[in-house]
Amino acid sequence: MKPDPYPQRIVCLTEETTETLYLLGEGDRVAGVSGYTVRPPEARHKPRVSAFINARFDKIEALHPDLILGFSDLQADIAAELVRRGYPVMVFNQRSVAEILQTIRIVAGLVGRTERAEALVAELERGLASVRARASQLARRPRVFFEEWDTPLISGIRWVEELVEIAGGDPIFPELRDAKLGKDRIVDPDEVARRAPDVIVASWCGKAVRKERIRARPGWQDVPAVRGDQIFEIKSALILQPGPAALTDGLRQLQDAISLAAGPKN
Repeated sequence: MKPDPYPQRIVCLTEETTETLYLLGEGDRVAGVSGYTVRPPEARHKPRVSAFINARFDKIEALHPDLILGFSDLQADIAAELVRRGYPVMVFNQRSVAEILQTIRIVAGLVGRTERAEALVAELERGLASVRARASQLARRPRVFFEEWDTPLISGIRWVEELVEIAGGDPIFPELRDAKLGKDRIVDPDEVARRAPDVIVASWCGKAVRKERIRARPGWQDVPAVRGDQIFEIKSALILQPGPAALTDGLRQLQDAISLAAGPKN
């Protein structure tokens, strides 16, 4: 029997690649995970070797990985150090729904599961199409403000804004959707109020959303979403990690919030 030619001990520095490998049936290859990993539940028993912007290099080295997977410019320094230590590292930087699906295909190629990836991508695409179809039955498209952080106030990253549209909403800062860095999506609270969102969806990475703080922002008392109590929280693990979770559970929660505000067609 020929030995398996693909990586056997993969360290995932963020959750989305961990979840992808498990969905591909390759969870046994995952040797270490991010401390923020919650999906799938069984992955939480793997050694935790990193946060998001820092890593325990001693723990990673103890696992003898033959591949390390990371995400975004925020992990560039971690990746550079791991490369200097002689490890093979691949860092993804997906920012759109299409790029999330592409990343799934690439991860699958790394472990020899391209056929399974096509089945998984097709399943996810059917889910997206189903949500679009349901959104087409809404009475209207509510104006949606997705806030990725509260201080400073940061609007949603591209894949989130795309998912808002798929779920039947119209993002109130469409001109910022292609801004890759959070600092480029900082918005003025007064401008949010002026654009009068019907729905506010908040996901503050690493901390719970406090709706009373949103309601108490100066000048927001007359914002339709505040006045109508259309303020929702989606946990960051479900929407701010660009992988299968965002395209499934995260999208469904967006859909529920937007549908509640919009109402069905008569």
